[in-house]
Amino acid sequence: MSAAEVVTRLTGLELVRTRSSGSLVEAEVADGWVVVKHAPGAAVAEASGLRWLASADAVSVVGVRGDDSDWLVLDRVAVSGPTVAAARSFGAGLARLHSAGAPAFGSPPPGGPVSAWIGPAPMANVTGAEWPQWYAEQRVLPYVRLAVDGGVLDLAEARVFERACSRFSSVAGPAEPPARLHGDLWNGNVLWTPGGACLIDPAAHGGHRETDLAMLRLFGCPHLEEVLAAYDSAAPLADGWRSRVGLHQLFPLLVHVVLFGRSYAVQALAAARELL
Repeated sequence: MSAAEVVTRLTGLELVRTRSSGSLVEAEVADGWVVVKHAPGAAVAEASGLRWLASADAVSVVGVRGDDSDWLVLDRVAVSGPTVAAARSFGAGLARLHSAGAPAFGSPPPGGPVSAWIGPAPMANVTGAEWPQWYAEQRVLPYVRLAVDGGVLDLAEARVFERACSRFSSVAGPAEPPARLHGDLWNGNVLWTPGGACLIDPAAHGGHRETDLAMLRLFGCPHLEEVLAAYDSAAPLADGWRSRVGLHQLFPLLVHVVLFGRSYAVQALAAARELL
């Protein structure tokens, strides 16, 4: 099915024209431009995540025009340079987003699948009552096993992560309620627009709010300290949160080990050893 056919079928809008934009197709409709994204098996998770994040009315999220099991039609986002003011607004908005909450750690967005994705890697939205145990069982050890099965980590290295997991309850800090997470909050999924930050491509689920913040730090974010200061002012972080950044970075680092190989293994192992 062509992108033009997808736009008409999913939005009911008359198509004016299409054009290629990298790996995506952009389409002009009566009221502007949209982006057509082919995501077989993952479109439902992404669309439900975007709607769940947007329903918090906390930070701008790319709009979903239409979707099915294989395709997404999204609003096209006009980008510009990040500013300090936009970073501060984003930090406060992210705090409100997290505070909107989730039913449980690991809960999927309403209508979202249990078998979801973070980028092209599988991600199970299986719920748990206590964050340290849930984080170990659903966000760390599954990717350690995938990395061992793929020959990227050896068994001795896997045991480092297993030992680190046994320490999570001791180093996780005060218990917090499940937050409404973007889940894949690296800088590439934060688009800076004339109106401020706009979120795209979530792996949304209920989790610990420090995980989103740790991912922003891991891969860099313009004016990050302004983002964090505004966040902390709106929803103060628990004492010692900076010392827990490595703990929360284990998840995205191990996903990158699985997806991209050995180059991320050294960094992931270093983060794990800091917890021992």
